[in-house]
Amino acid sequence: QVQLVESGGGLVQAGRSLRLSCAVSGSIFSASVMGWYRQAPGRQRDLVAAITSGGSTNYANSVKGRFTISRDNAKNTVYLQMNSLKPEDTAVYSCNAKRIIFSGIEYDYWGQGTQVTVSS
Repeated sequence: QVQLVESGGGLVQAGRSLRLSCAVSGSIFSASVMGWYRQAPGRQRDLVAAITSGGSTNYANSVKGRFTISRDNAKNTVYLQMNSLKPEDTAVYSCNAKRIIFSGIEYDYWGQGTQVTVSS
């Protein structure tokens, strides 16, 4: 059974940093595209950052230069380092593991989410 467990959220002042972690159980991690998404109240869930199995990364424009996604395949863990946090970064951050093959999405798993609150 695949499980994604996030940690590292919390309350932080603007300008400070947080690091989120997502530990993945099961054998899918190394083959997965790992992503961090966030959803603020009343808004849709948006992609924050993603990293492929080969290490290629993609970021939302709003976090480029401030956030860094990385993965440790030996620990089955993906990280999101968030620097220079802003109040508008406040949201529930969720981890995602997916694999897309020629015929479509092979799998698409989500964690339970962790709250990040940035005070001004």
